[in-house]
Amino acid sequence: MSEPRVTPPRARDRVYVAITLLIGVLVLPVALVRRPGHALELACSWALRLRFPGEDLSGLDERARAAFVAARTDAFWRHGQLIGLTSGFRDPLIQRRMFDEEVRRVGSPTAARLLVLPPEASSHVQGIAMDVRPREGARWLEEHGARYDLFRTYDNEWWHFEHWPNCGDLPPRRLPNPAVERETARMPTAPAHRPTARLRCGTTALRV
Repeated sequence: MSEPRVTPPRARDRVYVAITLLIGVLVLPVALVRRPGHALELACSWALRLRFPGEDLSGLDERARAAFVAARTDAFWRHGQLIGLTSGFRDPLIQRRMFDEEVRRVGSPTAARLLVLPPEASSHVQGIAMDVRPREGARWLEEHGARYDLFRTYDNEWWHFEHWPNCGDLPPRRLPNPAVERETARMPTAPAHRPTARLRCGTTALRV
């Protein structure tokens, strides 16, 4: 899928943003009572849960989830941007079904990998990938996500971000699409249900 043509937000979308931000402000006093040290994060999560009721952050790697929550809390309160999660952790069986369906749709495993990876190669199965929405939120994350170790990793997927901790000043090289493989070094102690590769930033190895 190619980079979409950027269009201004619709009037309806601007109304949704305004209402969600207002809800965040209204519930902030309750959040201050509930969690004084994390009130902004809690109020943001309550407001975004109403805007994106179908999202599910469970199953994400603990550090990836913390980074994502911190990033979208910052986006919400500092810049008035909403970031919703459309897909995070995926069970290997679900990922396999998605890949097989894409193979049937496009006619070959090679073509399918342009958009969907098999479970043994998927960063969603590892719990470190996040597909986000809307386009404006993804653009904010692309601009500011490095401070949370969150990076867009594919040219053809504006919505797909991955958590790459400890990259420092050497961000990961963005690939044209998921079909372009990176070197990986599998960690021998990785859980069976969530394969993990040793992370090296820049142009070297990564979990994908």
